[in-house]
Amino acid sequence: MEKARSFLSQLDTAEKIGLVTGSYGPGPVLPCVGTISGIPRLNFSGLCYSDGPTGYARSDGVSVFPSGITVAATWDRDLMYQRALAIGEEFRAKGAHVHLGPSPGPLGRSIVAGRNWEGLGPDPYLAGVATNASVTGIQAAGVQASSKHYIGNEQETQRGSSTLSGGLTVSNGTVIDAVSANIDDRTLHELYLWPFANAVHAGTASVMCGYNRVNGNYTCANPDILNRILKDELAFPGYVLSDWDATHSTELSANGGLDMEMPGTQSVSGVSYFGDSLLAAVNNGTVSLDRLNDMVTRVMMPYYLLGQDQDFPEPDPASGGVFLKYQYGYNSPLSSVYPAVDARDVRADHAKIIRRIGAAGTVLLKNTNGALPLTHETNIGLLGNDVSYPTIGSVHLDYDNAEGYEMGTLDIGGGSGTVRHTSFSTPEEAIERKARKLGIRVQKLFDNKEVAEGLFRTIYPRPQACLVFLKAFATEGTDRASPDLQWNATAVVESTAAFCPNTIVVTHGPGVVAMPWADNPNVTAILAAHYPGEESGNALVDVLWGAVEPSGRLPYSIPRNSSDYGPPILSSVANATDPNAWQVDFTEGQMIDYRQFDANGTEALYEFGFGLSYSSFTMSSNMSFELIDGSLSTLPDQSQGTVPGGLADLWNVVAVLKVEVTNSGHRASSAQYTTPPGTPHKVLRGFEKLHLKAGERREARFELMRRDLSYWDLENRQWVVPEGIVRFSAGFSSRNLVARTHARLVYDQN
Repeated sequence: MEKARSFLSQLDTAEKIGLVTGSYGPGPVLPCVGTISGIPRLNFSGLCYSDGPTGYARSDGVSVFPSGITVAATWDRDLMYQRALAIGEEFRAKGAHVHLGPSPGPLGRSIVAGRNWEGLGPDPYLAGVATNASVTGIQAAGVQASSKHYIGNEQETQRGSSTLSGGLTVSNGTVIDAVSANIDDRTLHELYLWPFANAVHAGTASVMCGYNRVNGNYTCANPDILNRILKDELAFPGYVLSDWDATHSTELSANGGLDMEMPGTQSVSGVSYFGDSLLAAVNNGTVSLDRLNDMVTRVMMPYYLLGQDQDFPEPDPASGGVFLKYQYGYNSPLSSVYPAVDARDVRADHAKIIRRIGAAGTVLLKNTNGALPLTHETNIGLLGNDVSYPTIGSVHLDYDNAEGYEMGTLDIGGGSGTVRHTSFSTPEEAIERKARKLGIRVQKLFDNKEVAEGLFRTIYPRPQACLVFLKAFATEGTDRASPDLQWNATAVVESTAAFCPNTIVVTHGPGVVAMPWADNPNVTAILAAHYPGEESGNALVDVLWGAVEPSGRLPYSIPRNSSDYGPPILSSVANATDPNAWQVDFTEGQMIDYRQFDANGTEALYEFGFGLSYSSFTMSSNMSFELIDGSLSTLPDQSQGTVPGGLADLWNVVAVLKVEVTNSGHRASSAQYTTPPGTPHKVLRGFEKLHLKAGERREARFELMRRDLSYWDLENRQWVVPEGIVRFSAGFSSRNLVARTHARLVYDQN
């Protein structure tokens, strides 16, 4: 803070404006998705902002990491941290000061939201733990985390403003406002804000406000969510930057809590609401100089906190050239803006952690008669269009194509979060290599149309195991048409199962995908591999042949019927010419995913937390619960003051739950154990992942903070511990709870 204030004291007003406006100031635009220009006289070289949450986008010589939903499926805090640390190391080595991630928003209100794959699942506690680990890991590498998209950014359809013509401007100036997420205060705090509070508590340098509106106001000019909640209630000391072209005003945005406009003068629309406009607003007094100074201080403090003023690498000059080549092609005049030079290879040994997470984030959903791991098979079939290297090449950039490419495996979603492959282990390549070592014959049929017809004319003899690979693509910019797997997937499974009584299905998808064929008796095993990153094939081979025990668990629920899942995307409005017509009322409140299934008594196909392994586990029905100080006050102790994340007392561990778990199988394995207390509904408030040898017994321990035991009281606008009896349970999933206990948390102080 002292360094930031000292730097501030040396700036003139125009230089201050340059520090809060993308690409505003002297010097060339760096090969970054967003840039804060340097101030040469003060030896400040500027700031480089780069996508995305799954790896360094728009470059070469980088790793494609497992997606957010994949790492959530590991339920492993250490892997969450290690992934983020490796991503941070690559960003720093590329010369990017700011990593645009992690993405606790969208949370996953809707089953088909286009960016769910970037997020960390629809449970706020699990997403919060993953967010904390991600921010900590990224910033341990000396790179700023920018936690996004704040807040209620739960669909891509009409996520930002549009015009009646569909372009950026129209002659009559009629602008259709972005969709408004209308969320009550309790739902906001207990669901959508929860993981952002974790981000702030972990020290996130910045928070990115989204394109959408919340309760009628654009998030980037919304004083209620930026000033009252984020900066005051959560005591966020960093800066708020806009998503790219998400700023719509000058005074309203600056006074409403926005600290930085991106991309500023490089805006696609050609309009910058900060820059010269902000300078004029400061000069005429509609934005105070104190407010501008606060903005600059917030921007510069993380820069000094993370030591970015000392020996920080220059941005890789190849990144701009790589991006322009694959965005526009070699024949475009733009492709000559940056020279075609070799990219800085920053991958190090990150393939190892990518492979571990890819395996750990793969969930075994079905395993009839021990179909997996593969053991004695000498003839296997690889079927479906999700096996080979993508015929489209090393990166897929079509934002508007919700179906994706037909031929080739999926290991990452689309949009600004996608990453170009420098190397790629596909399922075909990895299985072929494994099969050669074991002397296994591999037959292949990748055309889904041919498989769906069920003739199998090129397959002989009939394989002992048929591995069917299916996929569902998701991308920024558009929502999925349905939760179904694509490219005639259901017919592919049904025809294969009719031909092959040992059909093993592997899915690559962005989260929830429909599985109407799951109960087919000839479908002997199902693996949900999510988007596992560049080591996709190697990670899958580790699971298929049992080198790695399946330990992934679902970070969401898979419904039997898609209509059971919850609120749909608002895809159209009755009065499309009304600028304010796009309104989504979050009337379901907190009842999303497993909370909704529990509230309605609906059976899921596979519930939240579900996952099989090659071993088996038992849990004691006895569970101990201890309040550390004997009892709690209803309200937090405000005398402890405030820390980033809110009142300090909310983050104190106040209770401990313990339960014994035994590996009753014959193999060493890992599993996660959950503990949801019952206030006000059955919600996750703890998990632990243990690695147990065969026959080993160990205690699972859940430390609960005051925040974990509280609910948001609307009248007091405060976190409150409930009076009366609170019930606790622990088990292996939301529907497989074994141990139970109860306790009174608050006692009458009189």
